[in-house]
Amino acid sequence: MALIGQIRKNSWILIVMMALASLGVIIMYMSDDRTSLFGGSQFLMGKVNGKKIDWQEFNRIEDVMYRNSGADPYERRAYLWDWFTENILINQEAEKLGLGVSIAELKDLEFGINPSPVIVQRFSDPATRQLDREQLNQFKAAIESGNLTDPMARAFWAHQEKEIIKDRLQAKLGGMVAKALYAPKWMAEMGYMDQNQRFDALAVLVPFDELDNSDVTVDDKDYLAYLKENKALYEKDKETRSLQYVAFSVTPTAADSAKYRKTIADLITGFANAENDSAYVERYYGSIDAAYVKKSELSDAIADTVFRMPVGSVYGPYLDQGAYNAVKVLDRKVIPDSVRSRHILIQAKDPGELAQAQMRIDSLKGLIEAGTNTFDELARAFGSDATRDKGGDLDFAAPGMMVKPFNDLIFFEAEPGKLYTVTTQFGVHLVEVTARKYINNESGVKLAYLSERVVPSEDTQNAIKDKAIAMMGANRKLDKLLEAAKKTPGVETATTPLLEANDYRIPELGSGQAVRDMVQWAFRAKKGEVSPEVYAFQNPELLTVDKFVLAGLKAIQAPGLPALENIREEIKAQVINKKKGEVLAERMKGMDLSALAEKYKTEIDTLTNISFSFSYLPDLGAEPKVVAIASALPLNKLSDPIIGNAGVFVVKVINKPEVAPPSDLAPTQRSLALASRSQVPALLMDALIKRSKIKDYRSKFF
Repeated sequence: MALIGQIRKNSWILIVMMALASLGVIIMYMSDDRTSLFGGSQFLMGKVNGKKIDWQEFNRIEDVMYRNSGADPYERRAYLWDWFTENILINQEAEKLGLGVSIAELKDLEFGINPSPVIVQRFSDPATRQLDREQLNQFKAAIESGNLTDPMARAFWAHQEKEIIKDRLQAKLGGMVAKALYAPKWMAEMGYMDQNQRFDALAVLVPFDELDNSDVTVDDKDYLAYLKENKALYEKDKETRSLQYVAFSVTPTAADSAKYRKTIADLITGFANAENDSAYVERYYGSIDAAYVKKSELSDAIADTVFRMPVGSVYGPYLDQGAYNAVKVLDRKVIPDSVRSRHILIQAKDPGELAQAQMRIDSLKGLIEAGTNTFDELARAFGSDATRDKGGDLDFAAPGMMVKPFNDLIFFEAEPGKLYTVTTQFGVHLVEVTARKYINNESGVKLAYLSERVVPSEDTQNAIKDKAIAMMGANRKLDKLLEAAKKTPGVETATTPLLEANDYRIPELGSGQAVRDMVQWAFRAKKGEVSPEVYAFQNPELLTVDKFVLAGLKAIQAPGLPALENIREEIKAQVINKKKGEVLAERMKGMDLSALAEKYKTEIDTLTNISFSFSYLPDLGAEPKVVAIASALPLNKLSDPIIGNAGVFVVKVINKPEVAPPSDLAPTQRSLALASRSQVPALLMDALIKRSKIKDYRSKFF
């Protein structure tokens, strides 16, 4: 009772505390861009010039457009984010300028003679790369008749219309900007000289590796000077962070290897005695190839052995490229060096067409075998490729020149003079082998394989994970973790480049959910912390974990030029090369080309027909600085040493014909204007983005 009395006497304290608590909640919500008490949304994914991008809408579009896609989910989300951003900017600019796309124009872009690039890309036949009008017209008919009832199809088409409108508006904006670009006379005069003033030169290149890294000394001043000179390459407009990580590789143990060897060994007796090799191989997930392979085409592990083995015998288990195998010799015979054949092709693209094509081929085969018609007659009447005018004749072909099913038939199965049918990616063929050439008389073998890939067992994976967990638990600070890693055999350490909040790829680790989780954690963590999670990296082919990773936050870099400590390793090679270049240039001063070539055991290269517009030198690589300096050299003047990309150059111009001024600058002006206009589509969007206010909260969602 006394306590209650005290509270009543000092109730104002309670009121103030409650008010402060409420204010704290309000401030917290105001500071969280995803959830705001003042008109915001917990699904706010971003803003572009005040226009919101909603996470639910983003997810819906991703599901509609990429539900069955095998593309990297992070790449497609990055693409979709760019589309949302660009769509807002393009529509805002179009609205200011009074640009639009009418309903009639939209329909023409969807189904007209010259459809939108969006339609062309999405409705092209993968085989021919041509617009599939039939498929497009099916959509058109369904839309016009009101039969496009599938919700996903309707949503797909609705979003696609937005894509088409965005593309069209962007083209209109780009066209307006491009039309405003022109080349003034002074630019045309310079451009004409840059393109037409040609010269020949002699050059000596002394590569950077003429010096060892230990031959030069670099300090912080060298690093800072390099950063200042290359500011545009390294300056960031967003906060970045870098990680240091410890990687535990997961490899099979001797016990794992023995298990898979035994699996193959236990199958060998049944494999050797199998009456139906195809059924046995299929049961145990092996493989048979219809082709007969030559000794030179086989793995060294079995090449000699299988050509000594009797047909029907089995060799194994043997280890080859990380797998235990057993191989059975099914047949052996001499392989022709070339085969002449003829065919009648009935083209088909889908199961229905294939069935009809097979029926027609069977009918044609019957007519030829009955003597009613000749192969030549029917090929000319029914063939659907360029060989029909030659009676289907394909002339002689070497092994591998035809698609595999056709190749395997004519080289390894078909007997001359008999008719066969085979289905390929082009349709159904009626085939006859008309001649074979045997020159080398080299034998080939037909083989069947059983195989077990040696992968780490679950116990092996768990044992490595336990080691990683133990190291992580005992070392909660990055410096301690790295010290522990140095004392642990079999682990590797690495440092990531500076990462942005939405990055999903790390060199050496690739991309995927584990990388994305590491980056998300990095932007929540404090410098020097170690992540409480062990990140597992799975082999995409074997579906086993091949690496466990512990990560710590090494650096937090504010926007702008990175601090030297955060980028030193990334630019180390370039800075050392620059220093080597300076040392070499000093040593090369005053030496002529012959003396340089003799001293550094290199050659004098001849550069012919070079102009200022070149950036790439034949056999020497991309060297724009060398080209620029050489272009300005007087005839027979030896250049000072030039520090290029591959090393240090000395150049001498030996031929530089005079160029007469143009009688008409108009062609050059048009050419330069056209070149500038061709860059508008790429540069226009970059310019719009740079001048816009974009709030990006993607990293909070995925």
